[in-house]
Formats: sequence, structure tokens, C-alpha cells
Amino acid sequence: MTTRALNALDFVIPGEWENLVGFENTIRTVTGEDDEEIIQEIGDRAVYLFNDRSQGYQRALWLYQTIDSAGSALGAAALANKVGEKVPLLGFLSNLTPKPDKAQSIDLSLKLVVEIVAFCQINGIPGDSIGDFLGALGDYGSESLMRMAALVCFDGLIPLGPDLLLKIEETLSGIGSSDLEENQGFRSIKDSIPGDDSQSKLGFIGESFGAVRGWIDGFITDRGLTPETVASNLQSFIEFTDDKLDYLGAFLDVSTNYYEHTGIQTLARRLIERASAEI
Repeated sequence: MTTRALNALDFVIPGEWENLVGFENTIRTVTGEDDEEIIQEIGDRAVYLFNDRSQGYQRALWLYQTIDSAGSALGAAALANKVGEKVPLLGFLSNLTPKPDKAQSIDLSLKLVVEIVAFCQINGIPGDSIGDFLGALGDYGSESLMRMAALVCFDGLIPLGPDLLLKIEETLSGIGSSDLEENQGFRSIKDSIPGDDSQSKLGFIGESFGAVRGWIDGFITDRGLTPETVASNLQSFIEFTDDKLDYLGAFLDVSTNYYEHTGIQTLARRLIERASAEI
């Protein structure tokens, strides 16, 4: 379901994402190398770097996995036997409850924070370096750009509608630390969010969204994205009616792990690039 959903976003960033799987295959693709001995050396060095706990690679992987698992446990088992079929969404409505806008806005903001903190971990810079992330975001490509595209489409446009930026802004300006503490995603990753307490962490979340708001707005505008255009590209493998987009958002939440999947691909690419440069 994850790869089907991501492939459906090819119209957003045409030809940008390739679903690279397999470590050796990824090394060959990223480096263009075909010498088996050099491929082995690159792989060994990449594994060494990943296992070095003084680096941030393991922490980044944990963040990608944790923020995805916070919202995807419900319904996963029920969907397992549907992979490979055209899934009728309406058949799962009894098991799905769309999130209120407030909860969805917080969850999207937390995924954005994970993107920033994981970027900093992977690149060995302080975890609150929003400016460094914003500078790199303009050069995002491949699986990293796909992850942001999915964040905008699957966690933004479909469940929150065309006014998603306003809704998120209003949510973050209207909640307090107690609202954050009630959120499962926040409780899972709060120790990784810069700030001494929940209130200061809320400030960092708001600052992060404020910094990236313009990029998201431009991404949506430049590509003419609407909830309807995104949904129509998902109808090749999910059956639903146009008045059930809020349920479609819940369905994608429980049936995909796009943050973990593309996060692993980003992590592998960065490790391989560094390992190749070092040897």
C-alpha cells in the first residue's frame, strides 16, 4: 500500500522517486559503481558509520519509524490480506475514525519536526538548526522530496482540505502544553524535540511550521494541488466516494508507512554517499 500510494504521487514530482530497495542495489544506483570489491568496501564502511553511536544515523532511523508507527497501528492487520487487490475503502469505514482537525494538524507538525531533527542528525548539525534545514529543503530530491510531497498530500490536503495551512496555524496558536501531552506522537518523540519542557517544545514546533509554511504553500500552488486532484490519482487502487476524503486520510494513516519507508531510503543514500567519499 505504501509504494502504491507513493507511486500515485508521481504526477506531483514526475520521475523524481525510484523505489530503491536492497542495500547492494542501492549502492550500485547511488554510486554508479559496478566493481564488486569496491561495492563491498562501500557497504562495509556504510554499516560501520551506521553502527557508530556517536553519529546520528540510528537516531534518525528511530525518529522516522516512531512517528510513523504512532498513527498506523489501527487496521493494519485487517488490511494485510487486501494488498494486491483493489481495496474498497468503504468496507473499512466501520474500523476507521477520521481524526479531528486539531489532532491531524498536530500530527502533521510533528512529522515536519521529525524531518528537521532527522536532517540535523544525519548531517551532524545541532538539532534546532531550522535555518540549515530550510536552506537544504530547496534542493530536496528523490525520496526526500517524495516524503515531503506525501506529507503535504496525505497528511495535509486530503484530511485537512485546501485551507490546511490556516488550520494548522490556528491549531498551533490555540493549543497549550497539555494538548501536546495528550498526543501519542508527541509523547513518543518529545525527548528528541528541542526545548526544556513541553511549552518550549511547542514553541519549536510552531517555529518549525512557520519556517516551512512558505515552502508548502509554494509547493501546492506551483503544482496546482487540491484534495480532489490527489484523491483522483489514488482511485486506481482504492475505491471511495468523493464525500469520504476524511476517511481516505484515516485509511492512508493506517495502511501506509511512507515516512519510515522513504526515511530509510534517505538514510541509506546519505550513508552510501559518505562511505563512497571516504574510501
